[in-house]
Amino acid sequence: MKHNKLLDCTLRDGGYINEWNFGFHTIRDIIRKLVNSQVDYVEVGFLRDCKYDCGKTLFNSCAEIAPILPEKRGNTMFTAMALHNKYDISKLEPYDGKTIDAIRVTFHDYDIDEGLNFIQKVKEKGYKVFCNPINIMGYSDEMILRLLKKVNAIKPYAFSIVDTFGSMMKSDLQRIYSLVEHNLDKSIIIGLHLHENLALSYSLAQEFIAMKASERQSVIDASMLGMGRVPGNLCLELIMDYMNKSQGGTYDVNPVLDGIDDHIAHLKQIEPWGYSTAYALSAKYNLHRNYAEFLLGKGRLRAKQINQILASVEENKKTAYDEAYIENLYERFQNHEVDDREVLIRLADEWRGKTILILAPGSSIVDKKNVVDLFIEQKKPIIISANFIPELYRQDYVFCSNAMRYSAMEDKCDLEKLLVTSNLTDVCGTKNFLNYADLCLDDNGKCDNCVIMLMKLLLKVDISQVYVAGFDGYQSTKCNYVASYMTNQHTKGLEENIRNTKYVSDIRKKMKVVFVTPSLYDKSGE
Repeated sequence: MKHNKLLDCTLRDGGYINEWNFGFHTIRDIIRKLVNSQVDYVEVGFLRDCKYDCGKTLFNSCAEIAPILPEKRGNTMFTAMALHNKYDISKLEPYDGKTIDAIRVTFHDYDIDEGLNFIQKVKEKGYKVFCNPINIMGYSDEMILRLLKKVNAIKPYAFSIVDTFGSMMKSDLQRIYSLVEHNLDKSIIIGLHLHENLALSYSLAQEFIAMKASERQSVIDASMLGMGRVPGNLCLELIMDYMNKSQGGTYDVNPVLDGIDDHIAHLKQIEPWGYSTAYALSAKYNLHRNYAEFLLGKGRLRAKQINQILASVEENKKTAYDEAYIENLYERFQNHEVDDREVLIRLADEWRGKTILILAPGSSIVDKKNVVDLFIEQKKPIIISANFIPELYRQDYVFCSNAMRYSAMEDKCDLEKLLVTSNLTDVCGTKNFLNYADLCLDDNGKCDNCVIMLMKLLLKVDISQVYVAGFDGYQSTKCNYVASYMTNQHTKGLEENIRNTKYVSDIRKKMKVVFVTPSLYDKSGE
């Protein structure tokens, strides 16, 4: 009997990428290929209170799972995962040997007893049960020992070391494994679930195998191509090959490689999982991954700034995600208040009675250059560029509100004509600072789009009309910017279009806005 086994979690953990919508025939083919590869366990998805869709790997009951399972199972066992507070245990049928063999149950450090009670009920229905405590890196040694004592009392099939936030290092694994190995009932299998935040999952899996000196069985989780919620999981094909070479394994990697080519690789187009600096930083501080996602979603922060914000998350806020809390941290970080009265008075004097043209970095300023050139020739406007220095046009002022954009142009800027929002006081040497909060916050909430903020600045200095070029709006079918470095993969296109359109409409109630180039935000003619 081999002591180290593999569990594939592609259809469950990978489902975070495509909302578990693999398609019925794809689900069946992935399972068939995994069985042919001789993987030991296949996790087919979630048991969850949901509306059943045969093309998704979300199920209300084992009866809904049965149609995707092959007649010939070989030695493969099938399992599903259930969060104790997201699945009504009364819907779970007694085990009959015809569908899944095991259920993996998760719970947090604040609802351990509820989770273990759920495990006991699943066990009573005849299933093998995996105990998967979320974020074991957040447990002290004393907490782990108390948990193991409770686990031993109900004797589940397996207990998993789950590195939820991907923050585990070699020394952490050695410490936690030693505690589990020496204090967990010898009949219980030890599992390992790793994430790729620190690009360590493959090496940690090898370390786990090397340190496991006992005869106790173990189960290592992995997924095809590492598919899973960004940054992903241990790659099944890699650990299979390693175990074949080092452990005398008999896994057939070829069906897995075929499955990756046929069904998995193209899904990276939805959201490319893999190592990311922001998720590495969230792991560094052992934080809930949603904090990194929130800051990435802003699309306007450098990795250094994300690091600074995440470093300030308090200990009692790390495990359970609190969006209002991280929003507050973000606002405090961005809003370095300055006294900008003298700057505003000077700008009002310089711009009074002048034609103002905002030059945004949309691709239309290249496509429609003849139109923009003609406008500039006829109107001779003061040109204010927004978060970039145009190569094809002159600019009289540069307005900047974004650290990444400033970094790209700081060596080209004339500081006397550079207008910068106060969230950049630590990176910019200009004297022309403007209060960030005054320009991005109002009664409608928060909008940190540079052009919208610049329009608000014009309103503050009593400008009654502005012309705009290059404020195109986001389209998925074209290049949206004049330069590739400006492209931001985290931009929420449709959502951004809706929000900016509303802001332009509101600003038009106070100031005339004329678009020189076409814009999705221009609804004046509708």
